[in-house]
Amino acid sequence: MATPDRQATTLALAHALSAAERGLAVIPLSRTKLPALRSPHRDDPDPTPCHGECGRLGHGVYDASTDPVRIRELFAAAPWATGYGLACGLPPYHLIGVDLDTKSGTDSSATLRELALRHLFTIPETVVVLTPSGGRHLWLTGPPDTVVPNSAGRLAPGIDIRGAGGYLVGPGSRTDHGVYTTAPGTAHLAPAPCPASLLRLLLPPPRPHPPAPPASGDHGRGLVQFVLCAHEGQRNTRLFWAACRAYENGIGPALTAPLTEAALHTGLSEREARATIASAARMTGHRP
Repeated sequence: MATPDRQATTLALAHALSAAERGLAVIPLSRTKLPALRSPHRDDPDPTPCHGECGRLGHGVYDASTDPVRIRELFAAAPWATGYGLACGLPPYHLIGVDLDTKSGTDSSATLRELALRHLFTIPETVVVLTPSGGRHLWLTGPPDTVVPNSAGRLAPGIDIRGAGGYLVGPGSRTDHGVYTTAPGTAHLAPAPCPASLLRLLLPPPRPHPPAPPASGDHGRGLVQFVLCAHEGQRNTRLFWAACRAYENGIGPALTAPLTEAALHTGLSEREARATIASAARMTGHRP
């Protein structure tokens, strides 16, 4: 465990509370830029995916809060924290982070300008955070009904996107490589709306059609629909419940593919969906 740096922790907490006053949900970070609190499920032999439903601390970005009492609780549990993360994708801003990296050897700022010319959008004036390595984070906002996924280099080499389930290192955070700072003249700005043309580039291509109804009768179709209606924060829970009911009713194997496809439509990865279904199979005494 890292040695506490009380001054750095105090400053990080102050910056985090200030960000929370602006409506930005925060979590404490360690000097490595990772969440300061370790997962409470790290020693579980077969952990079920959990986004904080267990009520304990240590679920990364899913711990993020704007409540000062909760934030102080998080930092008190991580006295070695020297920074804070800003959760992306949450109201009221639905923050999107454009991370212009310098480590890839490419001029990511020039690449973004070329994308703007090619796709006819203007990079708006917004909050810009300077990283210790010379990179920049642009803060943008997205529509409340749009889920922007995280990506690394998909938009262009050297440009990473922080979206739903991701976080940005907040200005004032101290890491092993230095301090994150707000670029001059941008600290007073609010995050600017993401240009529509850029937003379209950040979204995955639409799936051609919803999953076909399973050949297991109305009950199976209802379970798939139950998963399809899941909102963020309940996707794993709904998938696990539906898979348990499927195995209990003897249609688990037949519903594995439709349930997986439904979970993908809600935003879960295939790996996470299959792991959740396998956990349900084991929980109900079946072989996945």
